[in-house]
Amino acid sequence: MALQLGKCTAILILCTLLINQLECASLSKPASRAALRLPRMTPFWRGLSLRPIGASCRDASECITRLCSKNRCSLRTFTD
Repeated sequence: MALQLGKCTAILILCTLLINQLECASLSKPASRAALRLPRMTPFWRGLSLRPIGASCRDASECITRLCSKNRCSLRTFTD
């Protein structure tokens, strides 16, 4: 009986220590480049996500014409 009580006490202490380790584990994300990687799109979805002529854009890769001028998708680039 005493041996069984000792085993139960040891298991209880071990479980308590493991639970304490889980509570103290860091939940913050690492600052590595792997954590910042964006999911890759297939060519099919990339083609569907391109913006039409006249839509707002930040760079040429967002436009269906691959030309972004004055923050708008266009057919040609402007020199001014």
